[in-house]
Parts: sequence; C-alpha cells; structure tokens
Amino acid sequence: MTTSTSGPVRIALFGHVSATPAALRLELESRGLVVASNEGDLADIDCAIFAVNPSAGIDESTIKKWEEFNEYLTPRIMVALALPGAELDFDDAVLLANRVFDQMVTPFLVLHGDDGAPAALISLEDLTVRNYLHGIAVLSESEPEHRELVADFQQEYKETIEDAGEDAFQAGLLFPAIPINIENQIGIDVLITYLDQLR
Repeated sequence: MTTSTSGPVRIALFGHVSATPAALRLELESRGLVVASNEGDLADIDCAIFAVNPSAGIDESTIKKWEEFNEYLTPRIMVALALPGAELDFDDAVLLANRVFDQMVTPFLVLHGDDGAPAALISLEDLTVRNYLHGIAVLSESEPEHRELVADFQQEYKETIEDAGEDAFQAGLLFPAIPINIENQIGIDVLITYLDQLR
C-alpha cells in the first residue's frame, strides 16, 4: 500500500445502496475530501471506507472488495450510518462486520437520548463524551454511570490497541468501526480524525 505524504488522502467508499454511501460521499466532499471512483487501481487507495446497514446485511460485492484490500494492507474503516426507522443499530453493524469482514475495534460507543435516538459518543480511550450541538462536537466529562456502563468495553478496547500496536490502523491491521449520523453530524469528526492520520 502506498500512502501519500503530500496531497489529499485517496479515499474509496463502498457499501450497499441501503447503507447510503452516496450521502456519506457528499458529506465528505462538502468538507473538501476527495472520494475516488471505485473503478481505479486498489493499490492507489490510502483508505477504504465501508458503509454498513445492519438491517440489509452486507452484500457479496462489498465483502469481495474488503477482501481485495487485504493484499495491499490498506487501512479500512467500517461506518454504520444511522438510518431513519432502522430497527438495528451500531452494535448490530459491528457484529455483522466482525462476521463477514474482520474483527472491528470500536473506539467510541453510542449514547442514546431519552427518545432512544443517538445523542452522543463516549470515547473508550479517555471516557470523554462528545455531544453534537449544531453539528459540532462538544467535549465533556462522562457521568459515573456512563463510565460504569462502558468499563468492560474500555478494558477490551485498550487491550486490543496495546496488542495491535499504535500504528496498526495506518498499517492496515486494525479496523475501526465508527457510528455516523449525517443529520446531526455524530461521528463525522471521528472519521476525519482517522483519515488525517494517513496524511
């Protein structure tokens, strides 16, 4: 895999139409990122993003694309886009991706509001909470009940990161799963942070 050291990160985006990869493409392009055509040489891609809708599963062509990137050790990210009316959520998407792609790592978990809708993310690295107000992540300390709720997940995450090594994502050996909600911008900043690591 050839990672560019100057110029933009070369991104490819895959996923069944039900996972709305087109909406994510527009969001990334609106932020000045370039999403490549999926027809080019895979060796030229710095990062492949795979959009997953757990309600629809992962189609065979998307699975095949994931596997093709194994040869190049290309960094890959799985994103689960929040879809209106979807009964399955981020956790379901991660379970599905673990079965058909590779073992995912979840640097953030979703915190839901009183209405059950995704409202914030909690970092398993430092337990800070990202509330998304007007599309901007506002960081705050987590509540004791949040810390207790995610304690086991945090321990598992930290062990995975330690075992994999600090550059495992850039080396194409560690695959983050990120929850995304384009409507209120949940997770977009996290995705961009991962892409920035490849510059």
